[in-house]
Amino acid sequence: MMTDPVGDMLTRIRNAGRARNDQTKCPSSRLKAAVAGVLAAEGFLSDVQVDQSGRHPELIIQMRYRDNGTTMIDGLRRVSKPGRRVYVGASSIPKVRNGLGIAVLSTSRGVLCDRDAREAKVGGEVLCEVW
Repeated sequence: MMTDPVGDMLTRIRNAGRARNDQTKCPSSRLKAAVAGVLAAEGFLSDVQVDQSGRHPELIIQMRYRDNGTTMIDGLRRVSKPGRRVYVGASSIPKVRNGLGIAVLSTSRGVLCDRDAREAKVGGEVLCEVW
């Protein structure tokens, strides 16, 4: 039984980047697809697709690399965990690496990056930080 599906997806992304894989797969859910969509929109991932052909839907994540072969994701950290949820207000959304990274938040308006949550003036649960 898996207790942290989002943490599992982030670990699969981290491992795929270190192994220089073109893509990685994980079981799909709406939350994981939304988090991966934010990472793709911010330029950390190349593409995200949901494969419905099998018995259970799978999330296919295409990795993105720089010209020198290193992954676009230098670091990835799960902030809110099943044992300790981290919630922030709109005025206290953290800046990751002094603005060089992003925080992914689950808000009342959906899953947003920190910049979009500040513009919308909504807080929520800080899911992860990526730089």
